[in-house]
Amino acid sequence: MKRTEILEKLKDILISADSKNMELAENCTESANLYTDFGLTSVNMLFMVIAIEEDFNIRFDDVSMDSFATLGDVVSYIEGKLQ
Repeated sequence: MKRTEILEKLKDILISADSKNMELAENCTESANLYTDFGLTSVNMLFMVIAIEEDFNIRFDDVSMDSFATLGDVVSYIEGKLQ
């Protein structure tokens, strides 16, 4: 799966986590900050972890969403797990 495909799936997950993020998610890049740009809460992050694990059929091993600052960080992690 290409980085652009992963990013598009993550955008959908971000919108599902908080519909207020729809416009920002549709136009964001990998440099978007999960906390300052999207204002995600711990509940939103938990939702994202579960959704990412289900959608990409991966598990977060010895890492939490707090380990990621940008959307690109998450894309890189997912890309590594899919290889």
